[in-house]
Amino acid sequence: GPKCAHKRTKDPIPSRHLASHSKPSSLWAVGCGTARPPAPIMAGDGDLASRCLRQQVALASDHDFAFQLQLNEAIQASLRVPTPNRPSSSAAAAAATAPCSCRLCQPAPALWSSEAAFAEIARQEKNRRDAHAFRGAHAQANTSARVVSRGALLARELADTPDRRRAHGGDHFERPLDPSRTPLFRVFYKGLSNKEGAGRWGVPDPRDAVLAVAVYDPRGKVMRTTQKRVESFEGGRMELEVLALMEGIHAALELGIRCVNIVSDFKALHKYMLGTWRQTKNKIEDMVNEALSLMRKFKQCEFSLIPRGQVGYATKLATELVGTKKRETCAICLEDTDLSKIYAVEGCAHRFCFSCMKEHVKIKLLGGTLPACPQDGCTTKLTMKDSKIFLSPQLLEIMVQRIREGQIPPTQKIYCPYSKCSALMSLREVISSWALMYTVAGGPTLRKCIKCKGLFCISCKVPWHAGMSCCDYKRKYPHVRPEDAKLQNLAQQRSWRKCVKCNHMIELAEGCYHITCVCGYEFCYTCGKEWKDKKATCSCRLWDEHNIIHDRGGRR
Repeated sequence: GPKCAHKRTKDPIPSRHLASHSKPSSLWAVGCGTARPPAPIMAGDGDLASRCLRQQVALASDHDFAFQLQLNEAIQASLRVPTPNRPSSSAAAAAATAPCSCRLCQPAPALWSSEAAFAEIARQEKNRRDAHAFRGAHAQANTSARVVSRGALLARELADTPDRRRAHGGDHFERPLDPSRTPLFRVFYKGLSNKEGAGRWGVPDPRDAVLAVAVYDPRGKVMRTTQKRVESFEGGRMELEVLALMEGIHAALELGIRCVNIVSDFKALHKYMLGTWRQTKNKIEDMVNEALSLMRKFKQCEFSLIPRGQVGYATKLATELVGTKKRETCAICLEDTDLSKIYAVEGCAHRFCFSCMKEHVKIKLLGGTLPACPQDGCTTKLTMKDSKIFLSPQLLEIMVQRIREGQIPPTQKIYCPYSKCSALMSLREVISSWALMYTVAGGPTLRKCIKCKGLFCISCKVPWHAGMSCCDYKRKYPHVRPEDAKLQNLAQQRSWRKCVKCNHMIELAEGCYHITCVCGYEFCYTCGKEWKDKKATCSCRLWDEHNIIHDRGGRR
């Protein structure tokens, strides 16, 4: 580094005391010149002794200063050297023009005193205490704001509660506030049936009910709503409320909520859940125990009671669902149909839509059988009173006829022989009608139609042959009537078959060859042999492709 050229002005110091940049081999080789040990002090020379002592103290001080100065210059020189081997020309020029870094040219760095350190520590401690006090004041202000807000909300709810409800459940009205507890999610639930105060169903149906659930987060925002119908519900309000409670618990568990407040407006259920009251019905007790077991899955679960009717949003959801048109899926066509167009069969309660019931009854009536419930395996017969709602007048008339035919045994059926009447009568009715006749000219076979009042012979099944016995009539007219001859000719041309049990003429329009007559007799359409236990007694073919596959509107 550069040599110092300044001189001390206060106390002249020999040139040997000036700092040298040569490497210090020992404490005595730190000056610019040659160092010598101090001369011995002779006894009795006081001035000389004191002067030598001052020189030694000054020399020790100069040695310390020289060591510190050399150490600083070495550090500065090492910072200016770019490479460890050979300094560059730019570095040398910078070193030549760099200012002197000795103690005489630069002031010594200020030392960190203990008083300043103690002051800094005290300042930081004061800042910490101030921050802690500020957080405490902020938390206290927040708690005070929550208390004021909760008080205002409680006062508003009490003001909106009718006096009658407040007198009934005001003792159990509570809004606890614990600033230290975890914010809770709230679950409102409501079970509503048509027998309660909804008043929006036109036709009462005590078997139907609805469940509604609303889940709120701690800030009062709706997280989930649930609306659910309960089909064929026959329980009371307690069972309905427990079902709504379990629906709300399941909704909260599905959302992953751990801390919840379940809100109820039903005092009886609140008492049961808290264990104050005990349920006597086993079914309700089992349902309450199931709800309690579900509530144990939460980390924190509270059960609150509010005045009746204050479960606002859940009640609104339930009322809206009650007010909407209910739809039900028909078991035949699998279409969703309005409840007002669903028919319930009297006696078995199977439910089908009007369209399917009308088609089913029409096919059965045109087939000559009395319609029954279309449910597989159900034998409940349909009644005229309930069928009027979906049948046309023409089908109702046919149904009356089929019902009448079904009530008369096949051996007791009598049809009027007049082609314009063909009324069905039972043998008992014909006998009663004959008993009212006072003429004796006809004999025992004379009968009178109850509909057209025409006379006929019950033995010959023809209009009454006056003045002629049955034997004379058969000898005079050995062949059948022209109308019957035409019918038999047409049946032969079209391969119609006649039931061997009731003599009804049967035409196969479509389907297989297994025929079931209106009288219940089953036979083969090809050969006429009887079917027993739903099995054929012949080896004829069961079906023909032309009878079961036909073109309808261009589609096969």
